[in-house]
Amino acid sequence: MKTLATATALILPLLAGPALAGKAFVSNERGNTVTVIDTDSWEVLAEFAAGNRPRGITLSPDGTRLYVCASDDNLVRVFDTETYEELPSLPSGPDPELFVLHPSGNPLFIANEDDNLVTVTDVETRTVLEEIPVGVEPEGMAISPDAAIVINTSETTNMAHFIDTETYEIVHNVLVDQRPRYAEYTGDGSKLYVSSEIGGTVSVIEIGEDGTGEIARKIGFEVAGVLPEWLQPVGVKVTQDGSRVFVALGPANRVAVIDGATDEVLDYLLVGQRVWQMAFTPDERYLITTNGNSNDVSVIDVAAEEVVRSIPVGQQPWGVAVTD
Repeated sequence: MKTLATATALILPLLAGPALAGKAFVSNERGNTVTVIDTDSWEVLAEFAAGNRPRGITLSPDGTRLYVCASDDNLVRVFDTETYEELPSLPSGPDPELFVLHPSGNPLFIANEDDNLVTVTDVETRTVLEEIPVGVEPEGMAISPDAAIVINTSETTNMAHFIDTETYEIVHNVLVDQRPRYAEYTGDGSKLYVSSEIGGTVSVIEIGEDGTGEIARKIGFEVAGVLPEWLQPVGVKVTQDGSRVFVALGPANRVAVIDGATDEVLDYLLVGQRVWQMAFTPDERYLITTNGNSNDVSVIDVAAEEVVRSIPVGQQPWGVAVTD
């Protein structure tokens, strides 16, 4: 069977001359495409078909393969990051939304929103290794820096589940605020941030020697002129040194800037409409946000802590992943 990218002829090169190395891949949930952006010139390089309702998106450690949760296709689609050709897909379980790749590049841990499972998939053999029962509506996924623990957040159960990556068993649970969406470790693994969309908070979990932990504090948000119910934390990104934490606040159209040492909110950056997920460039010079209702991405200068540009992409951008 022909791949979606070649069969629909949706690859649209837009730049003359050689492509530069750094690329941002943006999944467009409603457009059913991935937009490719050159992270040096910030010009759109291409757009290609990525299955039905592409959401979660990540890269292989060597940057050669792009993995995309095609939620309405009930599988993970795989693409070559240079040619955008579709490679053999991966089984994922029903309605994959977010996933996290083991640092070694294998396996892939996938949240199946409709089936209350985390599916563990071998990316080389393209087989399911395990299905782990978790709470209701699993979404957020993270893996500890030592790769010993995978985190899954369940939106309706309001929990962060700690899963042993060798036994695939849940070893700990932490109750957080309503509708947890995303989880992110600090680079040293000492803290885990879990965003709660409806609860309006980010829970800060301090991690002990056994790899589990409890909530040490919760971060709340307040923006002048913005209704409290619009302050909906979703994506979270932490600089490798832990000095800054960035939180996407959904329909508030803001990204919160947090001091990583004190967990105090320092500033709010105005971005596009319904900011959802984020990704750093590999050098952490820039942070890219996906803005689902304005159909663009915002580029934040991390050192200056200011938005420096907006780039139109496809319809309802959702996730973003960046190569060197």
